Amino acid sequence: MRMVDLIHKKRSGEVLTEQEITFIVHGYTKGDIPDYQMSALLMAIFFNGMISEEISALTMAMAGSGEMIDLSEIAGIKVDKHSTGGVGDKISLIVGPIVASLGIPVAKMSGRGLGHTGGTVDKLESIPGFQIELSKEDFIAAVNTNKIAIVGQSGNLAPADKKMYALRDVTATVDSIPLIASSIMSKKIASGADAIVLDVKIGSGAFMKTVDDARVLARTMVDIGVKLNRNTIAMITDMEQPLGREIGNANEIRESIEVLRGTGDKELTEVAISVAAYMSLLGKVFESFEQAQEAVRDIVMNGKALDTFKRFVASQGGDPRVVDQPELLPTASYHFEVLAEQDGYVNQIDAEQIGIAAMLLGAGRAKKEDQIDYAVGLTLNKKIGDAVQAGESICTIHANREDVKEVTSMIQGAYRIAASKPAPVQLIYDVIV
Repeated sequence: MRMVDLIHKKRSGEVLTEQEITFIVHGYTKGDIPDYQMSALLMAIFFNGMISEEISALTMAMAGSGEMIDLSEIAGIKVDKHSTGGVGDKISLIVGPIVASLGIPVAKMSGRGLGHTGGTVDKLESIPGFQIELSKEDFIAAVNTNKIAIVGQSGNLAPADKKMYALRDVTATVDSIPLIASSIMSKKIASGADAIVLDVKIGSGAFMKTVDDARVLARTMVDIGVKLNRNTIAMITDMEQPLGREIGNANEIRESIEVLRGTGDKELTEVAISVAAYMSLLGKVFESFEQAQEAVRDIVMNGKALDTFKRFVASQGGDPRVVDQPELLPTASYHFEVLAEQDGYVNQIDAEQIGIAAMLLGAGRAKKEDQIDYAVGLTLNKKIGDAVQAGESICTIHANREDVKEVTSMIQGAYRIAASKPAPVQLIYDVIV
């Protein structure tokens, strides 16, 4: 089998076999296939696409290129969730304890943030003492004891995906549905979950900009899950504006605690409850979404989810006192108000611009090696639909430096204030099963 023949085959719009795809992925992972040939194949896929059987084969080959996590020692149906990324997206921090409180094991491996999107493990590391690296034995023990553990992704999890993504990033082949879907699902399959809820974001702060594109990606990933014997549901949710009101690592821990206490941002709470309900449905604890949703609300209101969060933090070395004393979390030295320049209603917030503004403060990484400042971030005092007067604060900047002129200007540019009140924000656009 020769790589050049397989490139020619895909360039001609033909279908690659499972054996051919496995040869390509394993050969590239080992270094037997050079970057220039893999680049040519990726471009052929970009233009000619892949059928569902090819995408499933690519997913399994990438998942099998490294460690395949065995979670069979954990009792019950292991349910995982994945978000395609956004600004202020702290859903995993909220739904994990909720679902665990219902007796469903959540054994989650999460990544770090890069660019304008935040990473779950970065947020957890803002809790003093929290350890995101556990041995396999400790990870399994933590889930069996508390029904939840969240750790950083193994360095040997789907290494083919890491190599291919780095190549896609510099060859303009990132935005290909088959390649995006197989990239995401390969890591989920390798992580060992029995069932998966996918949160596909759309809007200015997301990779998918339209509902139609998001539906195609969601359907592709659900089909992969079904073909590979993982019960999978995809939700399409809004990222036209940041999710919740807090952006930044410690800030988002504080907001997650508020939601788990039942006093959090209404829109963030509604999305979290829906995600948790679908996870609970896949965990086969309930027979209907409505039944699951009601139980999830009860778990939040009776305090059980917050208690689970506290145990989860303590079990991974974190200081559980932060739940009742959020001032123990890192706090910025300076706080500045960004003021509205006119009267009206907030009609638009460019989520990506807000995410970049937070990154410039140090809340995110422009490059992988950048250090995170856990204390800095933004509080959105006005969201889409809110009335605002000139001179009123639309956003609070939490910084560890005095010069925030660039960040202030970027935030003001991200907000569009108009005389008329916009239509209510649609939080969930569709659910693909």
